[in-house]
Amino acid sequence: MESIKDLKDEIQSLKEKHNATIFSHYYEEGNIQDIADELGDSLFLAQRGAEVDNPVVLMAGVVFMAESIKILSPEKKVLIPDTKAGCSLVDHSPFEKYKVWREENPEALIVSYVNSSAGVKALSDVTCTSTNALKIIESIPKDRKILFGPDKNLGRYLAEQTRRDMDLWPGTCEVHVLFSAKKLFELKAKHPDAVVIAHPECDKNVLDHADVIGSTSRLLKEVTDNKKTKFIVATEAGIFHEMQKKRPEAKLIQAPAKGNCACNECPYMKMNTLSKIRDALKSLKPEVTVDEDLIKRARVPLDRMMKITNGESIQWPTSFKW
Repeated sequence: MESIKDLKDEIQSLKEKHNATIFSHYYEEGNIQDIADELGDSLFLAQRGAEVDNPVVLMAGVVFMAESIKILSPEKKVLIPDTKAGCSLVDHSPFEKYKVWREENPEALIVSYVNSSAGVKALSDVTCTSTNALKIIESIPKDRKILFGPDKNLGRYLAEQTRRDMDLWPGTCEVHVLFSAKKLFELKAKHPDAVVIAHPECDKNVLDHADVIGSTSRLLKEVTDNKKTKFIVATEAGIFHEMQKKRPEAKLIQAPAKGNCACNECPYMKMNTLSKIRDALKSLKPEVTVDEDLIKRARVPLDRMMKITNGESIQWPTSFKW
């Protein structure tokens, strides 16, 4: 068995050799988060992917995150430790079916969660993350019909917050839908002094028990800034690592899942390991590639997202054309 220290040392050496930078999402295991040059949620990583000068970027996350970096920076070599690190939201929104939905509503504007394939992004008018989703929806003219996918829970939450009617694609995150509202209610009764924080990908009956609802970075900020010392957390367990580093004195309690399942970790995120990162940097494979035409199409909604996030005005298309 290779020691963690030896793996980290070898990764550092290979990173310097190839002038590479390592990105990690908050849902990766702690050892991976600790070696990352850039650690964050989907919005932060997409932004930094376009900004860093390194010719090689390794994305310790899932495939759609690496695709987003490639779309925004096609000149970079983008690596992923495991090409099987997918996403249930991507699986639930196959390109051909999503395209039919899009074509059935040619005059609508389609907002797609960044947790989607490059093909789905290419079909979209604008993308969003859970961090900037409210801002994106609020930027859309009131007279335009909105399609939102592929996460119906995030879409429903946004519709409630903005009071906008939306057609929702029926996809869900397989981790966030497993939290149990009944068990959370019982847990709150045992810990009445705890702040309940939850990701909007959770079911509505779970969110109804939350004191704070927000993106991964928003939940991290709540734990960091709130003077309370006990939190019940309804999101993927990987974020506990950074939360505990920010607030070592805080007590963090994982919101319970349905049944007897300990399913609060994303199986795809956890496919990445230090040894796979080392191997990818050694061989510069697997490399994430995206078709040139798809890059051109998918970059448009990503660029719109970035502009709206930065407070810039944009021109919305009048109808869909493929």
